[in-house]
This record gives sequence, structure tokens and C-alpha cells, in this order.
Amino acid sequence: MAKKLYVGNLPYTLKDADLNQLFAQAGAVESAVIINDKATGRSKGFGFVEMSADEEATKAIEMFDGQELEGRKLTV
Repeated sequence: MAKKLYVGNLPYTLKDADLNQLFAQAGAVESAVIINDKATGRSKGFGFVEMSADEEATKAIEMFDGQELEGRKLTV
């Protein structure tokens, strides 16, 4: 199981720290990065979260896949 998770359909207002804090509910987060458009600096609405352990990654998928955040259904 990969520890690095794709997180899609994120609210455009979400920041890296917010994503880190959200996924910390599932375990230790090594990194959380939201991908931004290089030209505008605006969020592209997806990012990546790396969890410390496979079990934590599995828990994060179970907790957040399909959950709604600011009116948007997350894809993990």
C-alpha cells in the first residue's frame, strides 16, 4: 500500500497547512502539498498527502474518501 495519497476535489481556498491538519486526524502526516497553477498561483483543487505508515494511509482513505469538505466531495 502506498503511503503517498492523491487527494482530489479539494476546496480552492484550502492551504497546505489545512490539508495537513485534516489528515493528521488519521495519523502522522509526513507532508501535505496542494498543487497550484504556476501562472496564477491559484489552487488546482488537488494535492498529495504522505502518511508515516501504511496503516495510517489506509485509515485516511477510509476516513476521507467521499467525505464532504466545504461543499466538495473528496476523492482519496
